[in-house]
Amino acid sequence: QVQLVESGGGLVQPGGSLRLSCAASGSVFSSSTMGWYRQAPGRQRELVANILSGGSTNYADFVKGRFTISRDNAKNTVYLQMNSLKPEDTAVYYCYADTLTRRVYWGQGTQVTVSS
Repeated sequence: QVQLVESGGGLVQPGGSLRLSCAASGSVFSSSTMGWYRQAPGRQRELVANILSGGSTNYADFVKGRFTISRDNAKNTVYLQMNSLKPEDTAVYYCYADTLTRRVYWGQGTQVTVSS
Protein backbone atom coordinates (compact mmCIF):
# COMPACT_ATOMS: atom_id res chain seq x y z
CA GLN A 1 0.00 0.00 0.00
CA VAL A 2 1.26 3.45 -0.95
CA GLN A 3 0.20 6.60 0.84
CA LEU A 4 0.83 10.07 -0.53
CA VAL A 5 0.69 13.16 1.66
CA GLU A 6 0.79 16.60 0.06
CA SER A 7 1.76 19.84 1.74
CA GLY A 8 2.67 23.40 0.82
CA GLY A 9 -0.58 24.76 -0.55
CA GLY A 10 -2.04 28.07 0.52
CA LEU A 11 -2.99 31.57 -0.48
CA VAL A 12 -0.56 33.60 -2.57
CA GLN A 13 -0.76 36.84 -4.52
CA PRO A 14 -0.49 36.85 -8.32
CA GLY A 15 3.15 36.68 -9.33
CA GLY A 16 4.08 34.86 -6.15
CA SER A 17 5.53 31.40 -5.57
CA LEU A 18 4.69 28.23 -3.71
CA ARG A 19 6.39 24.88 -3.39
CA LEU A 20 4.26 21.77 -3.05
CA SER A 21 5.65 18.60 -1.55
CA CYS A 22 4.35 15.04 -1.74
CA ALA A 23 5.79 12.46 0.62
CA ALA A 24 5.25 8.82 -0.25
CA SER A 25 5.24 5.80 2.00
CA GLY A 26 6.03 2.31 0.78
CA SER A 27 8.85 0.93 -1.34
CA VAL A 28 7.68 1.78 -4.85
CA PHE A 29 8.61 5.44 -5.00
CA SER A 30 11.92 5.25 -6.85
CA SER A 31 10.50 3.07 -9.65
CA SER A 32 7.28 5.05 -10.09
CA THR A 33 6.32 7.93 -12.28
CA MET A 34 5.32 10.76 -9.95
CA GLY A 35 3.30 13.77 -10.84
CA TRP A 36 0.73 16.42 -10.13
CA TYR A 37 -2.78 16.98 -11.40
CA ARG A 38 -5.04 19.86 -10.54
CA GLN A 39 -8.76 20.46 -10.51
CA ALA A 40 -10.45 23.82 -10.44
CA PRO A 41 -14.14 24.22 -9.51
CA GLY A 42 -16.37 23.15 -12.37
CA ARG A 43 -13.48 21.83 -14.43
CA GLN A 44 -12.00 18.43 -15.14
CA ARG A 45 -8.84 17.27 -13.46
CA GLU A 46 -5.84 18.08 -15.65
CA LEU A 47 -2.23 16.98 -15.68
CA VAL A 48 0.22 19.65 -14.54
CA ALA A 49 3.56 17.83 -14.66
CA ASN A 50 5.16 14.47 -14.09
CA ILE A 51 8.62 13.03 -13.61
CA LEU A 52 9.66 9.55 -14.60
CA SER A 53 11.79 7.27 -12.46
CA GLY A 54 14.81 8.18 -14.59
CA GLY A 55 14.26 11.89 -14.09
CA SER A 56 12.66 12.89 -17.41
CA THR A 57 9.96 15.49 -16.98
CA ASN A 58 6.79 16.52 -18.79
CA TYR A 59 4.81 19.71 -18.36
CA ALA A 60 1.45 20.99 -19.47
CA ASP A 61 1.80 23.93 -21.83
CA PHE A 62 0.06 26.25 -19.38
CA VAL A 63 2.85 25.82 -16.79
CA LYS A 64 5.95 25.56 -18.95
CA GLY A 65 8.57 28.04 -17.87
CA ARG A 66 6.80 28.71 -14.56
CA PHE A 67 6.62 25.37 -12.72
CA THR A 68 9.39 22.87 -12.02
CA ILE A 69 8.89 19.30 -10.87
CA SER A 70 11.64 17.40 -9.09
CA ARG A 71 12.07 14.31 -6.96
CA ASP A 72 14.28 13.18 -4.12
CA ASN A 73 14.32 9.39 -4.07
CA ALA A 74 16.25 9.32 -0.79
CA LYS A 75 13.35 11.16 0.86
CA ASN A 76 10.55 9.52 -1.18
CA THR A 77 9.35 13.01 -2.00
CA VAL A 78 8.31 14.82 -5.16
CA TYR A 79 8.16 18.61 -5.36
CA LEU A 80 6.40 21.14 -7.52
CA GLN A 81 7.97 24.58 -7.50
CA MET A 82 5.40 27.07 -8.77
CA ASN A 83 6.55 30.54 -9.77
CA SER A 84 4.80 33.48 -11.43
CA LEU A 85 1.47 32.18 -10.20
CA LYS A 86 -1.70 33.39 -11.87
CA PRO A 87 -5.29 33.48 -10.62
CA GLU A 88 -6.10 30.72 -13.13
CA ASP A 89 -3.68 28.43 -11.28
CA THR A 90 -6.17 28.33 -8.41
CA ALA A 91 -7.16 24.70 -7.90
CA VAL A 92 -6.79 21.67 -5.70
CA TYR A 93 -3.47 20.04 -6.57
CA TYR A 94 -3.21 16.26 -6.33
CA CYS A 95 -0.06 14.20 -6.21
CA TYR A 96 -0.07 10.78 -7.85
CA ALA A 97 2.18 7.77 -8.18
CA ASP A 98 2.00 5.53 -11.25
CA THR A 99 3.73 2.31 -10.27
CA LEU A 100 5.35 -0.39 -12.38
CA THR A 101 2.25 -2.56 -11.91
CA ARG A 102 0.21 0.30 -13.44
CA ARG A 103 -1.65 0.86 -10.21
CA VAL A 104 -2.10 4.55 -9.54
CA TYR A 105 -2.22 6.07 -6.08
CA TRP A 106 -3.50 9.55 -5.21
CA GLY A 107 -2.93 12.01 -2.44
CA GLN A 108 -5.74 13.83 -0.68
CA GLY A 109 -5.08 17.12 -2.46
CA THR A 110 -3.89 20.53 -1.34
CA GLN A 111 -5.60 23.83 -2.10
CA VAL A 112 -3.72 26.53 -3.98
CA THR A 113 -5.41 29.92 -4.19
CA VAL A 114 -3.91 32.77 -6.18
CA SER A 115 -5.64 36.02 -5.36
CA SER A 116 -4.91 39.59 -4.42
